[in-house]
Amino acid sequence: HVQLVESGGGSVQAGGSLRLSCVASAYTHVNCRMAWFRQAPGKEREGVAAFYTGRGSTRYADSVKGRFAIFQDSAKRTLYLQMDSLKPEDTAMYYCAAGGLGDNCLDPVVFGYRGRGTQVTVS
Repeated sequence: HVQLVESGGGSVQAGGSLRLSCVASAYTHVNCRMAWFRQAPGKEREGVAAFYTGRGSTRYADSVKGRFAIFQDSAKRTLYLQMDSLKPEDTAMYYCAAGGLGDNCLDPVVFGYRGRGTQVTVS
């Protein structure tokens, strides 16, 4: 079982930045190592950014490309999401996920573990 704890959310004005962190109790060695998802009220959960295990590559949702960056500190088992040029439509609860079995690492259903989330509000 993998435990995930997110932090770093908050309230910012449009155009501002936030950095989210997610500490994992362990790493999984499957295709989709870890990812960030978000869910706004009344909307479905959507993939934001993902980190692949084997290739060490990343993938982003079109809505955040060029503004968000996902990276990790392996020694600390910590995943980060740097969010710049934030927009009001980025407002959502952001979740960290780990252990994704599948090819589409932006699909929430492939992940076996999820944190409790951290709220991001952009006004």
